[in-house]
Amino acid sequence: MNRIKYVILALLLILFFTVAHPAFASVCRNYDVYDGLRHQICILSINRSAKNYWEYRATVSVDGVKRPTEVYNCRERVKVQRGGTVLPFEQKDPGEMICSFFNSSRR
Repeated sequence: MNRIKYVILALLLILFFTVAHPAFASVCRNYDVYDGLRHQICILSINRSAKNYWEYRATVSVDGVKRPTEVYNCRERVKVQRGGTVLPFEQKDPGEMICSFFNSSRR
């Protein structure tokens, strides 16, 4: 009976190490903003809209602080917050990073 337990344990360990686990990598950029400070903006998750290819639903962090998911409209250069508030991109805004990163990768 002990031998069967060891065989099952060995098979479970082999199965665990052969399964590909998802990679969690974020794209980060450092920006010097007009206030003289250096900020790090990271894209934590991103999905492109199937209907409007110029829109991205993304979760980002700025200086390690995670922000709520927002919709970034690269055509209008605006972001739509969770409550429906529409704000234009600011200088060195995460939206600028998202739009420039994905525009350059499609060329």
